[in-house]
Amino acid sequence: MARFCLTNLAKFALLLLAVSLVTFALVSLSPVDPVQANLGQAAYAGLSDAKRAQLEAYWGTSVPFPERYANWLAAAVQGDLGVSLRYNAPVAQVIATRAANSLALMACAWVASGVLGFAFGITAGICRGRLVDRIVKGYCYLLASTPVFWLGLVLLIVFSVELGWFPLGFSVPVGTASADVTFADALHHLALPAITLSITGVANIALHTREKTIDVLESDYIRFAKARGDSTASIVWHHGLRNLALPALTLQFASISELFGGSVLVEEVFSYPGLGQAAVTAGLGGDAALLAGIAVASAALVFGGNLIANVLYGVVDPRMRKGALQDA
Repeated sequence: MARFCLTNLAKFALLLLAVSLVTFALVSLSPVDPVQANLGQAAYAGLSDAKRAQLEAYWGTSVPFPERYANWLAAAVQGDLGVSLRYNAPVAQVIATRAANSLALMACAWVASGVLGFAFGITAGICRGRLVDRIVKGYCYLLASTPVFWLGLVLLIVFSVELGWFPLGFSVPVGTASADVTFADALHHLALPAITLSITGVANIALHTREKTIDVLESDYIRFAKARGDSTASIVWHHGLRNLALPALTLQFASISELFGGSVLVEEVFSYPGLGQAAVTAGLGGDAALLAGIAVASAALVFGGNLIANVLYGVVDPRMRKGALQDA
């Protein structure tokens, strides 16, 4: 077990190092000039050469890429992720402020899409070839080909503009002090973005669970249970859930990266102040420190999800736990 933990920690450190390096490299290759993007075209055009050079030196844009990345990495190891150019605040503070909204959004969508996808997949597999199966497959195929930002715009027009059931955007009511925001207000603003993100996440899990359910129902031990007179629902509940849960867990935790990518678009559509919106702002402004911080945080989230999936394998299937202990 100690070897398992150390191996995963080493992989985790190498992953974060690679993600930060690639992020800095891409920002350096980007045609976006951070000074011009943060000052604006008019203000930048009116700057003198001396002032322009002073701002480039202050923001570190004139420093060569290897030196800039080495300085950032040395500070990051000590817990300092740098200062965001766009928000004029420490990167760690910006991430901490925005992470709460993004994590709430992704957690609601993650749970909803996992539960619904698992239930739809089992139902479709049990009712293979029937009307319910065709409805579920059609629903999943349609969602799998639907861009999340387009779906968000449609839901925003229907439920916010036309029906007025949900607010047009933001995470709290406009003009309300943070101390006066209630949990109901935050939940009301969170609902529609979370619904948008969860709807598109159902398809993959549902279709995969359906195929796995069909395979399980055609196995020998299920046929033996049917020969004894057990109902299909009872067989799936008592004998099939463990075999169905393992691949579903794999997809569910692997979908965290897809959820984060989808949350970037959803947060832009609904003007929801989260990490996704901050990442877009940092990208448009050439804010390398903030982009690297968000990339590292998202990579840690994805790696943590995969690690939890490996641990849960042993909880769901004791055979895998015994095999892991023997290998260790």
